[in-house]
Amino acid sequence: MSNQVRVRFAPSPTGALHVGGVRTALYNYLLARKLGGKMLLRIEDTDQTRFVEGAEDYIIEALKWVGITIDEGISVGGPHAPYRQSERKPIYMDYAMQLINSGKAYYAFDSSEELDAMRQTFESQGSAFQYNAATRSRLKNSLTFSEEETQAKIAAGEPYVIRLKVPAKEEIRFKDIIRDWVHVHSSTMDDKVLMKSDGMPTYHLANVVDDHLMEISHVIRGEEWLPSAPLHVLLYRAFGWEDTMPLFAHLPLLLKPEGNGKLSKRDADLGGFPIFPLEWKNPDGTIAKGFREEGYLSDAVVNFLAFLGWNPGTEQELFSMEELIESFSLDRINKAGAKFDINKAKWFNQQYIKLRSDETLAKEYLPNFESDKALKIVSLFKERVTFPQEITKEAEALFIAPVTYDEAVVASKWNDDAKKGITAFKDALPALDNFVANDIKHVLHEALEKLGIKMGKVMQALRVATTGVGAGPDLMLSMEIIGKEAVIARLEKALNTL
Repeated sequence: MSNQVRVRFAPSPTGALHVGGVRTALYNYLLARKLGGKMLLRIEDTDQTRFVEGAEDYIIEALKWVGITIDEGISVGGPHAPYRQSERKPIYMDYAMQLINSGKAYYAFDSSEELDAMRQTFESQGSAFQYNAATRSRLKNSLTFSEEETQAKIAAGEPYVIRLKVPAKEEIRFKDIIRDWVHVHSSTMDDKVLMKSDGMPTYHLANVVDDHLMEISHVIRGEEWLPSAPLHVLLYRAFGWEDTMPLFAHLPLLLKPEGNGKLSKRDADLGGFPIFPLEWKNPDGTIAKGFREEGYLSDAVVNFLAFLGWNPGTEQELFSMEELIESFSLDRINKAGAKFDINKAKWFNQQYIKLRSDETLAKEYLPNFESDKALKIVSLFKERVTFPQEITKEAEALFIAPVTYDEAVVASKWNDDAKKGITAFKDALPALDNFVANDIKHVLHEALEKLGIKMGKVMQALRVATTGVGAGPDLMLSMEIIGKEAVIARLEKALNTL
């Protein structure tokens, strides 16, 4: 096995990729890039009953959107192909037979009905049934049948599974990078199925065999896999691969926004926020929201997810992918679950919009506007929006003359001074040749100075007359964008209406 850091992201194609999965992929990627290693993408589709058409393409597109580059695996190939587990079926059977031949695994012929009956018997006696060292001698398997009986059953096509023979009295211990030492006694474990009756491996066998053959150095995955880790350690031992066993790091759970319990799709639906990187069309035709389609920038999503469980140990909050790679380490990942605060995600999005150049935002979100005007619009609104598409909405609103006026502002600010000042300002505008913000402000200042009216007495009323609302971005720049004739027309309408 090479000494190179090799990590993998191994999702199942069962639907849209949860953001928790994206975070797992991100942490794997950051470690690989930090330590000069390789990032693999493997598809774990051994459970064919849960396979969903289009899910694999979705996973590839989602990773690409957040900027995770795959070095080896699905979509790029590599020396350990195939990287889709359903295409590696013969490999798993070979390794399962290796365990059978070494006495570390056995054939089991019990039907599901027989196992259910055994379960009920145990429950009626107040205990839980486990297929293990204490019960296997009473069940239908190659440990209770002779070699001849076992082979006859196989030859006759009788359905069977292959189970791991878990040692009766053994302590399994391993060191998790995030959780330190984990200890489990084998008496609490059952003889897990390794090969199913349809000839497909279970997740456990396929996972360990693939990680070994693909020379994975670090297994970084969600906390939900922690209970399976002792079984995987036993499998490495059974194969004699303990010396090359990868290091484990089990990531903290993503918690509901209020902090109690695991984040679910239902929480996202109730909260009206996305839980998937990209939009996903459900089989019933309904659409599940995606961060991308909701207007989140990929940089913001990456920064947000990186902080769900990890911190750099400094006050810095905004990190480019390159900075995350530079700062990342597994020993700064927390054990405790991370609260999914969608308001923090929005905050990150606001910061990244501010960091985008005006030119980029104008090109992407205001393609139908003349470039000079588009740049002015972006400059006017980019500090005020949470999502970039709001710039488009604000821009459109700018060119629609108000039909109603903020009643509270009208009641408190639309007085004689305001009307006099706005009238004088409106009458001075036709003579202004260069209709730009600074010159517009100068004309307003001059008109009010002649009347002895202070700017503060007029500004909010002027804004309402121009836009219909009492608050907003720089009014002079707004007027410049609206244009001289339109501004004059709006002021005349307000003066005649209010």
